[in-house]
Amino acid sequence: MKRVIFITGTSSGIGLCAAKILLSKGYRILAGCRKEADLIAMKTLGFEPIKIDMDKAESVKQAAQQVIELTNGRLYALFNNAGYGVYGSLSTISRQQLEQQFSTNFFSIHQLTTLLLPAMLPHGEGRIIQTSSVLGIVSSPGRGAYAASKHALEAWSDALRLELKGSRVKVCIIEPGPIETRFTDNVDQTNKDNPVKNPAIAAKLALTPEHVVKRLLHALESPKPKIRYRVTLLTYAIAFMKRLLPDRLMDRFLT
Repeated sequence: MKRVIFITGTSSGIGLCAAKILLSKGYRILAGCRKEADLIAMKTLGFEPIKIDMDKAESVKQAAQQVIELTNGRLYALFNNAGYGVYGSLSTISRQQLEQQFSTNFFSIHQLTTLLLPAMLPHGEGRIIQTSSVLGIVSSPGRGAYAASKHALEAWSDALRLELKGSRVKVCIIEPGPIETRFTDNVDQTNKDNPVKNPAIAAKLALTPEHVVKRLLHALESPKPKIRYRVTLLTYAIAFMKRLLPDRLMDRFLT
């Protein structure tokens, strides 16, 4: 029987790349998208499209129900990949914008995961894999809202991992750094006249979505998956510096 994985955010980037590679390796792909055109495209690629708007609780609930129905209550893996960024100094971000940032990047993941756990726990196996970020390790000026949502995701995932100890459902976090996707193009900039830009070093160290999928495959298939998978050199460097440097020295590096 094919292992089934539900991937959110499959319209492009990491999610689309993951869906294609996993399909070629024999997985059954349930592909979560928001737009009708993307849902049609998913079907032509051999995936089973699931309509889901991560910012709407009812849409998340309906998607989870559809996943359970399509899998007859047996889901092997959930790849919580969908998300977006709100960039701008915190003083320019409204409460509504911050709530939407958390709604998409965090609250929806809590809702979707808890709704799908009953399709995983009874079967004695499973994977819950989160797309976090290097900004789940540190924060930086202009990216505070996005970083806060990813820090929340990391803390939540740590708690879930401990709560599921002994269940054989593993929780893993993937921490990409700069990846060649459309993510930056789709960022919601609160100050369009002076947008937050990535440092030049980010482009130089950027890797492709395939590098992320390599870690995803290990998380899915290893009997002892890692808790955290770091992808780019920048992510490894930031994590190392965060452990060793005093806060004030780290501040100097990030500014």
